[in-house]
Amino acid sequence: MTHTMERHFVPESNVELTKADFTSDQMVKWCPGCGDHAILSSLLNVFPKTHHKKENICMVSGIGCSSRIPYYVDTYGFHGIHGRACAIATGIKIANPSLSVWINMGDGDSMAIGGNHLIHIVRRNLDVNITIFNNEIYGLTKGQYSPTTKFGQVTKTSPFGTIDYPFNPGELVMGAQGTFFARALDVNPKLTTEIMQCAAEHNGSSVVEVLQNCMIFNNGAHADITDREVREDKIIVLEHGKPMIYGKNRDKGLRFNGRCLESVTIGENGITVDDLMVHDETIEDTGVHMMLARMHGDLPVAVGVIRAVKKPTYTEMFEAQMESAQANAKYKCVDDLLNSGDTWEV
Repeated sequence: MTHTMERHFVPESNVELTKADFTSDQMVKWCPGCGDHAILSSLLNVFPKTHHKKENICMVSGIGCSSRIPYYVDTYGFHGIHGRACAIATGIKIANPSLSVWINMGDGDSMAIGGNHLIHIVRRNLDVNITIFNNEIYGLTKGQYSPTTKFGQVTKTSPFGTIDYPFNPGELVMGAQGTFFARALDVNPKLTTEIMQCAAEHNGSSVVEVLQNCMIFNNGAHADITDREVREDKIIVLEHGKPMIYGKNRDKGLRFNGRCLESVTIGENGITVDDLMVHDETIEDTGVHMMLARMHGDLPVAVGVIRAVKKPTYTEMFEAQMESAQANAKYKCVDDLLNSGDTWEV
């Protein structure tokens, strides 16, 4: 799972850094067993591999359990207000393109109060890394339903079951013309680290949804696909350029039947590996990626990098636009402006 892409703005460190260099001296105050611990560990594993200087990494968050991350990483950080992490990060990145900007949000912070900002930062393809901690509940404020809470679920704010249709973060990213979307699991930190590395190397807006468990207010939210007994049959790990195979016995796969994706068993009805779809994360059209992002029920849930498309970033286009404007400007300096038109000496 290697995605080497040229980085134009972030200078590299001239010393070798380790996970310990990025580990904060602050006490981590998440509940024991919370999936956030695994996500933090994955990020700390990735930062040394980016080869960025510590002072050029900026962690940005809003409000929520996930939003404590700036305190737990020994870099610069900005703990913002609810739903505004993407807006703050946009200003930071445009003001200083030499920073590697990481945005950390919960499902409520990113898709409820912050939904508008998430859509537009993805649409603009700003070169930032976005991690969505999706536990399908508001954990910090004690168990209200969120935009990703399953339909019909009983919570403190839906005592008769929520009647809101939930968001699928992947569909939201595709709809906003996102260039990178991946899905990870808190119970698989190795895969999460690999995915975070791919996100770090992507030149543009990368969005990683981590299916994460809240032990206190929504325990078992993802158990139907993440429990060890069922995981291999309920999840497919996508790899670019490889057939879509999954299952405990590696005998199941996905194929396109001309209308939609379907799960098939290798060896039955003459089906071979050659009949399966081969994953291509680089297709610019969102059709197949959208289908992969929304799979559930009779189809396995897709994890890994689902989409990674190369497009000019907002920062690159902004810099080029400013250079062009300056080169073609009628006035090259303030003196030119002040001395234009009629002038008088007093």
